[in-house]
Amino acid sequence: MSSSNSTSARSRSVGVCLLVAGLLAAGSLATAVSSASAAPAPGDVSISDVQVTKTGVSAILTARTTSGAKIDPGSVKATLGGADATVKVQPIAAERRVTTLLIDTSGSMGATGMATVVRAADSFLASAPADVYVGVVAFSTVPKVVAAPTLNRAAVRTAIAALKSQGETSLYDAIAVALTQLGNTGDRSFVLLSDGGDTRSRRTLDQTLAALSAFGVRAQVVGFKTSETQGSVLAKLATAGHGSVAAAGNDAAVSSAFKMAAQDLGSQVRVIITAPAGVGGLQSLKVTATAGGTALQSVTSVNLAVVSPPSSAVPAPSAAPTAAPVGGSAVATAKGPLGIAWMLWFALLAIFVGVGGAILAVGTPAAGSRRQRRLESIERYVPGTTSIRAEQRSTPTVTSISDTLVSMGEKVMDKRASTPRTQQLLERADLPLRPGEWAVLRVVSVVVGVAGGMVLLRGGPISMLVGAGLGVLVGLVMPALFLKLAAKRRSGKFEGQLPDVLTLVASSLSTGFSLLQALDAVARDAAEPSAKEFSRALAETRIGADIEDSLDHMADRMDSTNMRWTGMAISIQRQVGGNLAETLRNTAATLRAREALKRHVRGLSAEGRLSAYILIALPIGIFLYMLGVNKPYVELLWTTTIGIGMLAGGLVSLAIGVFWMRKVVDVEV
Repeated sequence: MSSSNSTSARSRSVGVCLLVAGLLAAGSLATAVSSASAAPAPGDVSISDVQVTKTGVSAILTARTTSGAKIDPGSVKATLGGADATVKVQPIAAERRVTTLLIDTSGSMGATGMATVVRAADSFLASAPADVYVGVVAFSTVPKVVAAPTLNRAAVRTAIAALKSQGETSLYDAIAVALTQLGNTGDRSFVLLSDGGDTRSRRTLDQTLAALSAFGVRAQVVGFKTSETQGSVLAKLATAGHGSVAAAGNDAAVSSAFKMAAQDLGSQVRVIITAPAGVGGLQSLKVTATAGGTALQSVTSVNLAVVSPPSSAVPAPSAAPTAAPVGGSAVATAKGPLGIAWMLWFALLAIFVGVGGAILAVGTPAAGSRRQRRLESIERYVPGTTSIRAEQRSTPTVTSISDTLVSMGEKVMDKRASTPRTQQLLERADLPLRPGEWAVLRVVSVVVGVAGGMVLLRGGPISMLVGAGLGVLVGLVMPALFLKLAAKRRSGKFEGQLPDVLTLVASSLSTGFSLLQALDAVARDAAEPSAKEFSRALAETRIGADIEDSLDHMADRMDSTNMRWTGMAISIQRQVGGNLAETLRNTAATLRAREALKRHVRGLSAEGRLSAYILIALPIGIFLYMLGVNKPYVELLWTTTIGIGMLAGGLVSLAIGVFWMRKVVDVEV
């Protein structure tokens, strides 16, 4: 009893200790996040667009106050290397000022978060000075430039309203894209709305902080409270960007933070500082001022020995430098007619040429040859037409071009060992094509496949190359697959009709018909493809072939095991004698029983085959679906090293799975 009580007491003690430890850890974490989010950036005024002149320094001051008060020009003072310097304050006029709204659109934002983004952006655009160019960069799995810097506020609102929450987070890569968009001259800043989490960036936090410090871009960070909040990361970004960080846990707080960032732009002034005599080289620049009764101060380093190159005072162009998404495939492409990219026009033209070539290769040679035979038959009886026909042949026409292509295809196919097999499949599938025409069609299919792949995966060079490779693969595989399936389908149909055909032959023999007459009745009354194949066998016998050889040729042509057995039965009966009608009836009954057993087995294996079809189609279908709804997410499979490895492994695994499942469900009867 005492042991039980002591054990219970120890359990309660351990539980209390864990509870206290958890509360302390939660409290310390909350304190860290709160202090990181609310920690002030170094100084209350930021110095940007620092330019060293022959007489001193020129820079832009931006006050960061909660009241939105403007800097008092008379209160601005500066020291260089600890020595007082003369300061001249000028209002902002014809300055290049660009800011980027850097918005997190990952799945953690949700629909509510995106609505908050729209309202916060409206607050920013309404309060920002009219001469400030505003761009938008959104980031989820990969960053993308949503709107280039522009003065058109309506265009920016429209772009932000179209954003949707999906995917993971690539914060650090998005900052790199924003830095590229902002350029390297004038006052540059970005307003970041994020929770500080990053799950997909190729860059690290240290690389991002170094880039922010080197570029001299001001960072205004708004920490949006989610389950992934990392306040220390946001604080580091604000510190490296000489800006501030504000915690915003609700809609009103986010809109207020964006409005304050816009008001900071309205408080900017240009200061021209004259260096004291004897001060040069690398010096510390300290600037103090007041805004609305609040004392402001900032310190930075300048090298007075290096004079900045002259910069133009013309405002920023309507489209500031932009950057393609890191790891993505979006590139700037020249627009052609109807606003469609030239690359897309070329791909569509290739598809048109390919389809047209296929039509010409298939249809024109047959029509031309029939027309030519009719004309030649008439010319035998009409004198003086040889020179006219020769002149017509010397003129290049569509028919002559297609004949040339087919002739080239024939030469290529003559050198290939697989040509007899191809010819056999064409006959079995009942396709009126010669091997040369089939070769031309395969070339056309490759051209169409390449063009279609480039259209489907249009984007950067890597995406276009992958699209072209997939197009070549599809163009090579699909025609051969279609030919095999068409031949197999027609051969299977012939196999299914053979028992009824043999019954018809047996009935005809019982009524006194000869074997050839019975086969002629099959050619006239049976369904396709049996009628055509038996008609061809009869045609062979009419030109001197033996009936047994004709039936063997038909069995080989249709790859029919049942027909081989039938031909063997007829051959044996003709050699030893007997009732052929009864033999054919027994053969038909055997074939029907075998066909019934085969269908029974197929019914039992239907579930396995259906599962195999679904498992094969599932990755392909998901790939095509994601390609349409979230292309940047899928592009990682061929734009990153690990993605290429995963893609190769997936294709190999899929091929092995297809082979394995096919062997499992393929039951021979």
